[in-house]
Amino acid sequence: MVHRLRRGYRQRRLDVALLRKVLVAFIHEEVHKVGMRRAVLGVSGGVDSALVATLAAEALGPEEVCGILMPYRTSNPRSSADAETVVRHTGIRSLRLDISAQIDAYFAGHPDATALQRGNKMARERMSILYDRSAALGALVLGTSNKTELFLGYGTIHGDLASAINPIGDLYKTQVWALAAAMGVPAAIVDKHPTADLWEGQTDESELGFTYDEVDELLHFMVERRYRHTELVELGFAPAFVTRVEELVTRSQYKRRMPLIAKVSGRSITHDFRYPRDWKR
Repeated sequence: MVHRLRRGYRQRRLDVALLRKVLVAFIHEEVHKVGMRRAVLGVSGGVDSALVATLAAEALGPEEVCGILMPYRTSNPRSSADAETVVRHTGIRSLRLDISAQIDAYFAGHPDATALQRGNKMARERMSILYDRSAALGALVLGTSNKTELFLGYGTIHGDLASAINPIGDLYKTQVWALAAAMGVPAAIVDKHPTADLWEGQTDESELGFTYDEVDELLHFMVERRYRHTELVELGFAPAFVTRVEELVTRSQYKRRMPLIAKVSGRSITHDFRYPRDWKR
């Protein structure tokens, strides 16, 4: 029998209208606050970037948003097709830059590199392109990592985890699906298996070993409700599953923080000099 608290969690309904209003206002305010009016983001064909593109188009106007498509030669053709669908659906501007040449040139000198190394290199190459286009277009880089990925460390530091602002960083993956569906993101994109498409056949859930539905429910009680290990097991979560997710969250803490700075002065950045990002603006 499912614990009553977990039944309550599963019966919750997201206020998508309020969430849409808050996130659209967030993008508009944060982009204009730094003296810009444009935004740039990587469009992968997945639901996260599709939702951010949709929110940004509504916040800034589609003509002020540029989606960059950055396939590698082994990328699934469906990802590129879905990314093109996002561009057409939102009406944003777009640019296609194939990253195969620079990736292959680098790994020609490192032929024994693992799939993980290659995936990380691609993620960082894509982010370097986004920041270059940011400078060229006078546009702020929008992040597309969701809260589930950020807690699990399921992303590449200085790669897809980087951004100037992240509209969906406080939304769990299941909430991203709900908001995307409510905002009219095409069902073919909302419903497909999530994948970073870093290597052939990769899917997020097969790599993680659990589904987003399962882990979002656990993270709700672990993070939002601050339940301890024993309390989570009492709710009916498998002990091994709880331990696995706890390890992922703690092991990836460094990805959610600025680099650790050795403190040798009276006022050190991140230790004592801790003003908001928009300090004095």
